Amino acid sequence: MMQTFERAVYLVNGNMDDDLMERELGQTLPKLAASIKQLEVMQTKDLEELVSYSREVAERIDLLIIHGGDGTIHQVINAIAPLPKRPTVAIIPGGTCNDFSRMLGLPQNLGKAAEAIAGGKTASIDIGQYEDSYFLNFWGVGLIADASNNIDEDQKARLGVLSYFISTLRTVNQAEPFSYEMEIDGEKLAGEAVMILVMNGRFIGTREFAGPNIRPDDGKLHVIFVKNSNLTSFKELLQMKQDKTVLSDLTEIGIQEAEKIRFLSPAGKPIDMDGEVYHETSGEVKILPGHLEMIIGE
Repeated sequence: MMQTFERAVYLVNGNMDDDLMERELGQTLPKLAASIKQLEVMQTKDLEELVSYSREVAERIDLLIIHGGDGTIHQVINAIAPLPKRPTVAIIPGGTCNDFSRMLGLPQNLGKAAEAIAGGKTASIDIGQYEDSYFLNFWGVGLIADASNNIDEDQKARLGVLSYFISTLRTVNQAEPFSYEMEIDGEKLAGEAVMILVMNGRFIGTREFAGPNIRPDDGKLHVIFVKNSNLTSFKELLQMKQDKTVLSDLTEIGIQEAEKIRFLSPAGKPIDMDGEVYHETSGEVKILPGHLEMIIGE
């Protein structure tokens, strides 16, 4: 549906260079201001202020615009997801990968993303919950968490998206299968894998991992099991997005729909939620259908 907004807050992560911020806001603010009656711009000085301010303003505004990368968005979503009243959320893609905005079909150009927000097309978007934390895009254990831990921050600043692929290649050589036990919607499963992904969205590191059968508004999570760290596994992962791929024919990848997943083991392995690494494993992952109203692209 289309709508206009009375009150909005535009959050900018304060670690952005002043000149860059001025240029980027110059591309977005004029397009937003025309369709929002009361627009407040807030530059937060650090992560703590970003989180506390998001929580503070959430119940008195109609629209929360987040200008930043996936890490910034993940923190803001975690701040507002538990609240009884949540504003519509919009994203201006300002990071390295911008997987959330890709998932929502938003343009990667800042000006065009602002135009999409001004257009006001929204959808009810599912989010995942893991214990008392939340994720928009994915929950992962194994290879994906190890790759996130291995990213060189200096290399990330220089090479952007390429640094994620370099880290993954470096990590693949060290990856060893781990045993897992879990319950998916009450059904017990056990086996070995090098990576388990619980997907709500379709993009990781700008790459689309699955076709339109995985959607952030279908009320389902998709559990993807990667059995081995070999070329066949990665070829099959990339094949998953092709319409003609028969998922049951894949030998190294397993996929299953779920609403609730209980991880019994492994315990103590780091997990990755939306690119942020947490140091715990066992616990429950579940879907919260239509939990956030979000601006989407065409």
